[in-house]
Amino acid sequence: MHQSILHFPNIQLQARDGHKLRGYFAQLFGRDSDLWHNHQSDGKVIYRYPLIQYKVIAGAPMLVGIEAGAQLLIQRFLNIDQMEINGQQIQVQEKNLQSHDLAVGVQESLFDYRFVHPWIALNQKNFPQYNALPVPERKNYLEKILQNNILAFYKGIQHFETQRIMVKIHRFTTTPVQFKNEKMLGVYGQFTSNALVPDYIGLGKSVSRGFGTIIKNK
Repeated sequence: MHQSILHFPNIQLQARDGHKLRGYFAQLFGRDSDLWHNHQSDGKVIYRYPLIQYKVIAGAPMLVGIEAGAQLLIQRFLNIDQMEINGQQIQVQEKNLQSHDLAVGVQESLFDYRFVHPWIALNQKNFPQYNALPVPERKNYLEKILQNNILAFYKGIQHFETQRIMVKIHRFTTTPVQFKNEKMLGVYGQFTSNALVPDYIGLGKSVSRGFGTIIKNK
C-alpha cells in the first residue's frame, strides 16, 4: 500500500477542524478528482473508503493520502501555499511530505494501537443494542465492529484478506460525538491485533474528517 502524509507543523487548529480542512481542499482541488471529497457531480455521496483523509494531530493539520489519493497529494504539494479556515487566510510557511510503500494484512506478529481521535463505532442504530448488553459483553461487541472496520479498510485499498483478523480491545472509554447534527458515541482506547494497519489510517465512520485515527504504540 502506498501512503503519503502532508503535514503543516507551524499551523495550529482544533481537533474538530478536520471537516473544515476537507471543505477547503475539496473546493480547491475537487474538480480534479472526486477523491478529494467523495461526491458525484450531482452531490450524491460516493460510498467507498476515503483515500484522502483530513486530520488535526497534536494541533497541526495533516492530510493522509492512500493509493491514488497518495499520488494526488504528491501532485498538488507545490500548489499549496495557503489555506482558509473559519474565514481566516493562513499562510503555509512550512509543509512536510512523506511518501512510503507500506505492508498491510494479517501477520504472525501482534501489534498494539491506540485511537488518537474518537472512533465512531456506535451510532443511533447500534447504540441501543450495545446499551442493552451486560457490561462485560460490551467489549466483545466493540471488538466485532472493529474487526469489520479493519476489513473494510483492507477492501477499500483492494487488499482482500483471507486470514482471520483478531482484535483485543484494552482500557476503552466512551465520549459523546456530534456529527452532522446527530449525536453519536465515540470510543477512545487501545487495542491489539494481528492485522497490520499503517499509522494515521482512520477506522469506522467519518474517517475522512479524522475520526477513528490510529497510531501504533511505540
